[in-house]
Amino acid sequence: MSLKKKELTEKNGFTIEFSVEKDAYDKAEDEAYRKAVKQMNVPGFRKGKAPKHVIQKLYGKGVFFEDAINACIPDAYTAAIEEAGLEVVGNPSFDIVSADDDIILKAVGFVKPEAKVDGYKDIRVKKNTKEVTDADVQEEIDRVRERNARNIDVTDRPAQNGDTVNIDYEGFADGIAFDGGKAEGHDLKLGSGAFIPGFEDQIVGKNIGDSFDVTVTFPADYHAKDLAGKKAVFKTKLNSIKTAELPAADDEFAKDVSEFDTLDEYKADIKAKIQERNAKEAEAEFERAVTDALVEKLVCDIPEPMFQQETENYLRDYDTRLRMNGLDLKTYFKYTGLDLDKLREQLRPQAEKQVKTRLALEAVAALENVKIPDEKVEEEYGKIASNYNMQLDEVKKMVSADDIRKDLEVAEALEILKKIASEQ
Repeated sequence: MSLKKKELTEKNGFTIEFSVEKDAYDKAEDEAYRKAVKQMNVPGFRKGKAPKHVIQKLYGKGVFFEDAINACIPDAYTAAIEEAGLEVVGNPSFDIVSADDDIILKAVGFVKPEAKVDGYKDIRVKKNTKEVTDADVQEEIDRVRERNARNIDVTDRPAQNGDTVNIDYEGFADGIAFDGGKAEGHDLKLGSGAFIPGFEDQIVGKNIGDSFDVTVTFPADYHAKDLAGKKAVFKTKLNSIKTAELPAADDEFAKDVSEFDTLDEYKADIKAKIQERNAKEAEAEFERAVTDALVEKLVCDIPEPMFQQETENYLRDYDTRLRMNGLDLKTYFKYTGLDLDKLREQLRPQAEKQVKTRLALEAVAALENVKIPDEKVEEEYGKIASNYNMQLDEVKKMVSADDIRKDLEVAEALEILKKIASEQ
């Protein structure tokens, strides 16, 4: 038995003492010796060939103790936690209680808190699904027309908003050209807001061949700190002007951009898709309102490590999404002026809400006696394997059935809560 002592403290803290089996420690010490000896020079022996007892005599018997005990902790701690029946959150701190005949360690950390959600059956939320109007359909058609527009040269008038102009420019701050402020033959759609506020407005009204100064002030929060808040002058030349010629919204247009033969059929399909989108948005908003109302009823003393751990989960997900788009955190920080601490600060409110929502829904699942049958767990395993194009056995090695069951219980609790909330 590895567990020697168990104590629950206030605010969901715990302290346990547990032992490391002698055989496990001896094995870990031998492994620590085998790794370390490769880099050790001991007089009278070739590098990496000095016997263990010689090294211990030279450097002390405890030379391998730290590496060995660190290797033992995971298995011994896990066994002690299981024996103690604790559901731990976050990473505990470890101390050595005794290193004599028996090695006794102490772990101090936090357990998952008990959550209460009294009054959750009183939650009522109205779902508001936005009706689709003719203007909504026309707006979508106009967007498709713009995507299929033909750019034509303009030579008989000045530039105006909506035009795409081709320009050369070079920027100066305090009379000195700055990095990244120069381009030739750059296409810019006026009114797009792609450039510094005020830049595009000063091109409106200019004619092809005009050379002129564009004077702007960089925003105070501009990513390049040496330019933030500074006035700059861009020496600019207008090379050409193009305007978009939109196709007519008729049956031929519908044939070109869709699978339908008539504009009316195309409009009907657009309307159906907007209705579907509105329904999904209404469902998402309804779900947010329901969970927000539930969290308001949550009574729980949540340990700080739960918030920290979820924030790190959000940070990893953020990094993954950036990489999927060809970026990384280092590049993202360069352009935004953020750093890890600032990004964590931004992600923290979402993480806190997620932790509270999960605890509250788990409490509802317990109160509603939600039970997920084994076949539902197997079905979920199959979905994961299909979605990630993995073998079922690989998924089962990576994700425990208990974790899947808990996720399904939370999902079922949410459905129960939504049904309660929608009752009139």
